Amino acid sequence: MISKLANISSGANLGDNVRIDAFSTIADNVTIGANTIIHSNVVIYSGTTIGEGCEVFPGAVLGATPQDLKFVGEDTTVEIGNNTVIRECVTIHRGTKDKWKTTIGDNCLLMTYVHVAHDCQIGNNVILASYTGLSGHVIVEDFAILEGKVATQQFVRIGSHSFIAGASLVRKDVPPFIKAAREPLGFAGVNSVGLRRRGFEDSFVKQIEDIYRLLYVQNANVSKGLEAIKEVMPESDARTQILDFIANADKGIIKGLI
Repeated sequence: MISKLANISSGANLGDNVRIDAFSTIADNVTIGANTIIHSNVVIYSGTTIGEGCEVFPGAVLGATPQDLKFVGEDTTVEIGNNTVIRECVTIHRGTKDKWKTTIGDNCLLMTYVHVAHDCQIGNNVILASYTGLSGHVIVEDFAILEGKVATQQFVRIGSHSFIAGASLVRKDVPPFIKAAREPLGFAGVNSVGLRRRGFEDSFVKQIEDIYRLLYVQNANVSKGLEAIKEVMPESDARTQILDFIANADKGIIKGLI
């Protein structure tokens, strides 16, 4: 399963049934989990860990040093979970001393030419479509989907189960459970279809719709919307998750569409 034409350091740690095709380069201090496939012409630099059952397609470069002028060679890593697919020409850079690592979760799909910069934290079951670019320190929570050519500013946070339309520019945090679109990026409704596909009950989806209606539709600004949510909506996990996300949004959240 290991091609004789692959360049594999003796310091690499390969799990059972790993396949590495011709002309791929695996540096020392790289760990690749069992049943993972590394196609040809992949470069994996030192400090990279890949979980089990992953697949990395030709041209991908994992674990290169970050494109950050503050980086001075500190010992940082890239950590990729299980069953994640990394398509052609994806680049994932090591962390800096901010987070010390760049992380990709389980069951993710990174399509062609995606770039994940230093210190990004990508959750589980995330889809990043082709040509999406994440600047440094970006957080993408579980089950978020970013369509093609989405570009993010540094330090933004994208909430769980959110959906961002293609060719969007993300300059502020995107709360969980919503769709975001247009320029400037704004609230485009609740991601109701995605939530129901993932097994959420109608009552839960309706509760989220009611929360965001108060926040984005029935009130003039976010502050008034938050007051209305606290007054009108009963305590619930969804209410707590949304309010906590907004309270921790240092850059602020996207606005409603005009």
